[in-house]
Amino acid sequence: MPKNKKGKRGASSKGKNGVKGESGVSDDDLISDVLSHFSSASESASVLEDGTGGGEVVDEQAAQEETEDKLKQCIDDVMDKSVKVRGAALESLRQAFSSRLLLDFLLERRLTLSDCLERCLRKGGGEEQAAAAAVCSLLCVQLGGGPEGEEGFKVLRPILSAILIDDSASLSARQSCARALGMCCYVSAAEDAEDLLKSLGHLESVFSCVYPRAEGVLPVVKAGTPPLHTAALQAWALLITLCPASHLNTLIDHHLPLLQASLDSADVNFRIAVGETIALLYELGRDIDRDFDYEDSDALCDALKGLATDGNKHRAKNDRRKQRSIFREVLQYIENEDFSEEKIRFGIEALYIDCWVRRRIYDAFKEGLESGVRHHLQWNPLLRDMFGLGAPLILDASVKASKISRTERHLFNSAAFKARTKLRNKVRDKRADVM
Repeated sequence: MPKNKKGKRGASSKGKNGVKGESGVSDDDLISDVLSHFSSASESASVLEDGTGGGEVVDEQAAQEETEDKLKQCIDDVMDKSVKVRGAALESLRQAFSSRLLLDFLLERRLTLSDCLERCLRKGGGEEQAAAAAVCSLLCVQLGGGPEGEEGFKVLRPILSAILIDDSASLSARQSCARALGMCCYVSAAEDAEDLLKSLGHLESVFSCVYPRAEGVLPVVKAGTPPLHTAALQAWALLITLCPASHLNTLIDHHLPLLQASLDSADVNFRIAVGETIALLYELGRDIDRDFDYEDSDALCDALKGLATDGNKHRAKNDRRKQRSIFREVLQYIENEDFSEEKIRFGIEALYIDCWVRRRIYDAFKEGLESGVRHHLQWNPLLRDMFGLGAPLILDASVKASKISRTERHLFNSAAFKARTKLRNKVRDKRADVM
């Protein structure tokens, strides 16, 4: 599909409310306008759906066209000479992509937007790179796992990887690139063993630097780097759910002892990510072999018990509470295969998080989509397919009145997720010939 041609832009001029372009509208106003249009469109849809419009005629098409005009302006502004204009445009796109489904609009402009984002990643400063990487992730979620999304990932993966492994790059940019690389690879390149292996390798090179040295001593971590290590580990954990059994066995044998030693990390969020990844590896190991056993499981359980009952006064109270809660769950799963189920409501539906794989996938999408995750669960075909929710529900008042029971929904969700898991296992088997 040919790229959209951008017209020439005049010089920008600053006003009291920020940087203004030819239109005289400030960037802050532009962001506000875009989001307000999405909000009003959502409210209009609710009115139409409930049938309580009070006789008012809602011109939804006109509102949609106006919103798209604002977004087109944002895409143009991503190429502006002003750093502030580019930053405001990226933030506006991030919020719009996370709050609504824009597939048709983006399919026509994906090449132009991919080029813009690549330019921001290559030539922008740290803050701009971080914002562009976040938009890359959301663009992949919008486009889904089809050829369009895969095409975009092929273009963006090299630069995301380059920034991630560049020690001289901004920490915030590297952290955002770690998340984007994990999400984009998971969504767009799940079938490509080469891209999967390269992404896993780059992410591992970042967090493995905190693994213990040969003598078993943890290295001294540079200030400000734990969030980067955490993001890289979580993205890596997301991608290993795509690996075939043969490769998983190798990963488990290599990483489980090193992750166990990393439970002594000084950073609470990294410790929690390590604990959750250990539980995930156990679950994947048990999926491969019901008799899966880790030879140092007794020592591991002792370490987990210590963290689940940690009363160290040198740690912040909220950190201790959060840590104890997570590690109790990890310990219960490793000892008894018990998992604390979580219920996520959206519309009249509910998603049940009933295993560590599902939790890692949901947490990754939630981190990127933030408050928009429920909207995407309701309408985005990608997420609905990932979690076995079926096609989006279009309900009238009579159907809404006869809601299915919680048990029926739970059984349907579980059965659909298991069916999807079986399908992905077949894909894993095909991928095993390449790995």
